[in-house]
Amino acid sequence: MDWFLNLFFGTGIAHSIVVLAFAIAIGITLGAKLKFKGITLGITWILFCAITCSHFGMTLDPLVESFAKDFGLILFVYSIGLQVGPGFFSSFGKGGLTLNMLAASIVLLGCVTALVIHYVFKVDIAVMTGVLFGAVTNTPGLGAAQQTFQDLTGVANPDIASGYAMAYPLGVVGIIFSLLLMRWIFRIKLDKEEEQVKAEKGEVPKVEHFDVELMNPQVDGIRVRDLFLLTHVTIVVSRILDREGNEFMPDANTVLHVGDKARFVTDSKNERTVLLLGQKTDIAWEEKEKNIHLVSRHIVVTKPKYNGKRIMDMKIRDAFNITITRVRRAGIELLATPELRLQMGDRLTVVGEAEAVERIAQKFGNSSKKLDAPNLASLFFGIVLGVVLGSLPIMLPGLSQPFKLGLAGGSLIIAILFGAFGSKWHIVTYTTTSANLMIREIGIALFLAAVGFGAGKTFIPTLLGGGYVWIGYGVLITLLPLIIIGIIARKGLKLDYFTLMGLIAGSTTDPPALAYATSQSSQNDRAAVAYSTVYPLTMFLRVLTGQLMILLFL
Repeated sequence: MDWFLNLFFGTGIAHSIVVLAFAIAIGITLGAKLKFKGITLGITWILFCAITCSHFGMTLDPLVESFAKDFGLILFVYSIGLQVGPGFFSSFGKGGLTLNMLAASIVLLGCVTALVIHYVFKVDIAVMTGVLFGAVTNTPGLGAAQQTFQDLTGVANPDIASGYAMAYPLGVVGIIFSLLLMRWIFRIKLDKEEEQVKAEKGEVPKVEHFDVELMNPQVDGIRVRDLFLLTHVTIVVSRILDREGNEFMPDANTVLHVGDKARFVTDSKNERTVLLLGQKTDIAWEEKEKNIHLVSRHIVVTKPKYNGKRIMDMKIRDAFNITITRVRRAGIELLATPELRLQMGDRLTVVGEAEAVERIAQKFGNSSKKLDAPNLASLFFGIVLGVVLGSLPIMLPGLSQPFKLGLAGGSLIIAILFGAFGSKWHIVTYTTTSANLMIREIGIALFLAAVGFGAGKTFIPTLLGGGYVWIGYGVLITLLPLIIIGIIARKGLKLDYFTLMGLIAGSTTDPPALAYATSQSSQNDRAAVAYSTVYPLTMFLRVLTGQLMILLFL
């Protein structure tokens, strides 16, 4: 029986694996089972389970604890960076810039609130940093702060994790409460808000196709490539049925005539412009017996050599007599413009003769099995670069110690750059959603368990010794920034309620808040769009401010 007890209360590699796995398994189970009105602490239960295990005598070797914490954090932030990278820089476009400025203001106000509490109530800055990131439910920021503290002092500080653990539960509840508070303050009625959203213009355009009979005399005699000069919008012409009843696929030099019928593929917002060329019609292309050879098919890019290639450079139309009309990437449908660079995992909509379509499918791979396994070479190569970048000492004016991005900050930046520009550098970063989620969940589970075991020895004494006051500080840090910016966004900038909910959820990177926000409307996806717009910058700022709080005020 002693051998069994030693696995839980002894030392060694087997003991470390058992207690880590035990805390993670129990924590995940509790996160799935324990809910209050749909609200759950989710994976954060791992932290509390590890704290409990540590309190009752299950300990980790310091080196194992340090490795699990740092490597888990790297995996977590790197997988997040790969996910948000493709949309990181585009999120600063029209409309997105305003939302990101509001989100950055929420991050800044949270830090200011924590600093005011630090100076007024004389609370240790390390504790307040932990409380800050518990209040905004942001684990990467906690990891960055802990690592920076250890780099500066040479020792770990369990009070950072204790502050985080005490503020986190009410942080989750407080964020959702702020959404309800905004609704009460402005007397928002969801049905009227839905009607207002429907009446507004500027919805995100979708890629659609329109069958049009050409009737505008200005079209007669112009080439397909010159349509842009006439309409000033990007249009892909996938099929033509001429006046003699012949169906064929046009190329850039095909001449159009009045009476021709064509299928145009373009953004839905361009429908009115397209209809200036003629009148909308319906053509059952598939039913034309003499043209049964012309087919439309979806194929997947699974060969790495086409990663980063522009459509225009592959001359597919000339070589295969094929037209690529649309590209579906990460759930978003894109118009297949000549300048568009393909990425691994892109799903192409192609039109052409059946034999040619089959050949182009073989050219691009079209093997979903190849996408099932993550590209581990680029993953670990990116981690190497992230650690190198994070360890690089940077001298900043006013700081006695060199500034470092840290393991979390460096890994996040490299992952974002790989996600955004990897295809241009011919680096294959594609992973399936399930693979990315698996890497992320393993990383955060290891991190939370290691943090919990480190904080468990002092958590209960700290709580009974006055640490419960930190919970109140956390509530202030959660609510004040969200209420202030929420009022500005609604009253000053006239944001609709659904976008406002997405902004608040995204600025705290809080999935439960997003789940609540999206449940409030089945008619639009504005909450999810706003969340994804501000999430990348917010995550980056949380990691950065976690380090700066320790560097500047310790």
